[in-house]
Amino acid sequence: MSRRLGVVCDPVEAFKPYKDTTFALMLAAQARGWDVVVFGMADLWVHNGIAYGRGRRIKVTDDRKHWFDWLGDAEPQPLGALDALLMRSDPPVNADYVAATWVLELAEAQGALVVNKPSALRDYNEKLATAWFPDFSPPTLFAADLATLRAFHAQHGDVIYKPIDGMGGRGIFRVKPDGLNLGSVIEQLTDYGRQMITAQAYLPAISEGDTRVLIVHGKPVDYGLARIPQAGETRGNLAAGGRGEARPLTAAQRRIAETLGPKLLAKGLWFVGLDVIGEALTEINITSPTCVREIDAAFGTDIAGQLIDAIQHHLKQ
Repeated sequence: MSRRLGVVCDPVEAFKPYKDTTFALMLAAQARGWDVVVFGMADLWVHNGIAYGRGRRIKVTDDRKHWFDWLGDAEPQPLGALDALLMRSDPPVNADYVAATWVLELAEAQGALVVNKPSALRDYNEKLATAWFPDFSPPTLFAADLATLRAFHAQHGDVIYKPIDGMGGRGIFRVKPDGLNLGSVIEQLTDYGRQMITAQAYLPAISEGDTRVLIVHGKPVDYGLARIPQAGETRGNLAAGGRGEARPLTAAQRRIAETLGPKLLAKGLWFVGLDVIGEALTEINITSPTCVREIDAAFGTDIAGQLIDAIQHHLKQ
């Protein structure tokens, strides 16, 4: 009997399969004989203490013109009866996302292996998680207070301000030493001192790229994807127009990943994407790490397969 993998994700129809990591994970699982069942966050519920989802089986193929077929209609099913579940919905980690992790935590207790661990998804904000590893991080502040955020700029001169729950380069601002628009930036991002944001000292090494370093089951992938800003930009995010270039890990990137990998795995974080600029750790991505397809295309790796293999090995124990 085939193993069954549930994937909680954003609408499949909106995927770009040539660069979508969730698609790569589905392909890898299917290649290993798994049945893949897709759920949206709104398809999850709890009834009388049992975690359920309305899931639909899918078949995927590596063909840009016709890359998926639904196999039958969506059906209600107990989530704990699945062998494994991947939580791959994109941020923000808002109330709906947190509610989904509560359902998935019940599914975990009822028999499914959930990757990444639901409680860890709630506990570790992708920006603030770097605070646990200050030796690897640039000068960083998390605050809502306007005076505190201004003082950080006065100290460091050139600062990146960004939302604490953003992704894809949205809402990222650089305030240079002249302080132009500092007040407007921090007022808008914090909603006038009501919401915590991130402030980090600007790293000139961003011109060489913001590198995504992937960790699978505690171990770094040998290659990363440098996201290089386009001219006139400080954001390397691919969604913000950055150019991706796959490269072997540097010694500093490997040292960071090898140090953090086992610690993150101990928290139930099996699949992680570190963001490293120069030799500095700026984010720890745990909700829906990406860049698998780009690295695989450049170096012939099978990163999604590594994760599925780790899940299979765990289930056999």
